[in-house]
Amino acid sequence: MPTHTFRELETAAYCPRKLYYRRRDGASEVPDEVEPVRRLALDYERLLTDDAALLAAPIEIDPDAYRDRLRGLRERLVDWDGLAAPAATDAYLEGKDARGIAHKVIAGKDGPVPSLVFAGQPPEDGVWEPQTVRLVAAAKALSWERERDIDVAYAEYPAYGVIRRIEVNTRRAGVYRRAVRTADSIDGPPGRVRNDAKCTPCEFSDDCGVKTRSLRSMLR
Repeated sequence: MPTHTFRELETAAYCPRKLYYRRRDGASEVPDEVEPVRRLALDYERLLTDDAALLAAPIEIDPDAYRDRLRGLRERLVDWDGLAAPAATDAYLEGKDARGIAHKVIAGKDGPVPSLVFAGQPPEDGVWEPQTVRLVAAAKALSWERERDIDVAYAEYPAYGVIRRIEVNTRRAGVYRRAVRTADSIDGPPGRVRNDAKCTPCEFSDDCGVKTRSLRSMLR
């Protein structure tokens, strides 16, 4: 069976129906506003010292608070040097179940580690579950290529000055395997999700508006 892309597995965890529409319509383009945010993740050291660069950067918090967050990360993260100056960028990885781009592969304290850069806002703690799936996919693909265990990954939210280290533990691996099974099983439009908040930002919301209840059931 062909491997899935990291993005497909992330989408399967978010909304299987969205994955169906993406497959039906072909690959969608990355929004124009995403790339400038991703570039911030390669510019941390300059943003710490260059006031003009910081003021021009597409960040979402106060510049002074942003710089404070970067200073805290530099002091706290053992892999800060690798994150600020990665060994590889936009590295294509192909594993047993998934393939895709790791925005960074860093030379971590205990070996190579993938890092993915997200343009949106982080949750209060940890990472969003669909993003967890993408991170686990990247870690497993890198592990497959390097023929060694890789049980950590980084999630970067550069517009907010946030970097989170996650462990590829049993729970996260289980969420990943569930997303793989979901992606494997899609051969027609799955049922709609019950969480309408997911539908508001979706590019397929206008096409996806199928009735989930019959007219007869609504008239009861």
